[in-house]
Amino acid sequence: MRIIRTHEDIEAGLAGLVMLDARLEHVIDKAGPVPLRRTDPGYRGLANIIVSQMVSKASAAAIWNRMEASLGEITADAVLALDDEDCRRFGLSRAKADTLRRVAAAATAGEIDLDAICNAEAVKAIHELTAIKGIGRWTAEVYLLFCAGHPDVFPAGDVALQNAIGHALGARTATDGKRGRFARGRLVAMAQCRRAAFLGLLCAGDAPRCASRDALKKKADPLLPFLCGFTILSQRA
Repeated sequence: MRIIRTHEDIEAGLAGLVMLDARLEHVIDKAGPVPLRRTDPGYRGLANIIVSQMVSKASAAAIWNRMEASLGEITADAVLALDDEDCRRFGLSRAKADTLRRVAAAATAGEIDLDAICNAEAVKAIHELTAIKGIGRWTAEVYLLFCAGHPDVFPAGDVALQNAIGHALGARTATDGKRGRFARGRLVAMAQCRRAAFLGLLCAGDAPRCASRDALKKKADPLLPFLCGFTILSQRA
């Protein structure tokens, strides 16, 4: 498994996507440079994702800033020491406070290693993360994507991403009653997205092994470039 670590990794992946679906070339040009939005793995990274769920960016930032002002470094031990009044003062809902505590308890007890899990296969990592009550698939996928740079995960159920690709390509999305299309696409992306994203590196490093563009299109699931195209716009959100 090759982790996404550098801007070069992103550029190579984008080049591979264009080879699979020429429509994405226009989307890439319009989006402009894609930033490398990586965050350090561990409790702090997952806690930030939990805090950001279901609220605006401004609200999430305000809550996080209050937590940092009070706690300094946001660690599992620091969160376990909070009482209910502290959490209310920060602006955390009861559900988010409980999830933060459950993750903190699991981490301190050694029931889950949030650093080591970044090196696990996607299915296994998501299974372990979602075993903690309050951690859903979207949270697990976003953690692996942004904190681990994992190439084989994609939050295909994110409505904002579905709408973004629908706008970019003039395609109908799950919000238009096409949920089955995206449910299937999520499974495809889990298994194949790494291959597509690093196709450019393969071709650049070993030209004889690189199949023709037509051959690549025949082998690739048609939903793969459609879903991976979300990445281009999500990085600009």
